[in-house]
Amino acid sequence: MKKHITDEKNGIDYTLVNGVYLPNLISTETNYEIGHWGQRHLDYIMKHHKVLYTSLKTSCKLNSYLHEVDIRADEMYNRLVKQLAEKQGVTEQLKADNQMLWVQKMTNIANQAREIVYNEVIYAR
Repeated sequence: MKKHITDEKNGIDYTLVNGVYLPNLISTETNYEIGHWGQRHLDYIMKHHKVLYTSLKTSCKLNSYLHEVDIRADEMYNRLVKQLAEKQGVTEQLKADNQMLWVQKMTNIANQAREIVYNEVIYAR
């Protein structure tokens, strides 16, 4: 048996593996690194939106989709932290004057921003 064959009808190349011809499939999937937000969204769609997950996976769009979610969530988080800090008067001057108070306020702001991003981007579908 030949190691490689090409189906004349559909033009797909096949390789002989353990006595069976398997198609030579090339993934068009990109290879972006997926950060914290994208990983959280992946967990969510795998558990709660299996059809979406399967569709993205089989169409080789999962990595690109998660990359976009990751970027959108990260930008939203950074923007929210900045806006909330300004709104609540958390400044560099406060950091210089009272570091503990500044840390407490920034931790609270980070938690608020994180919850908003989770609700509007990560767990939204």
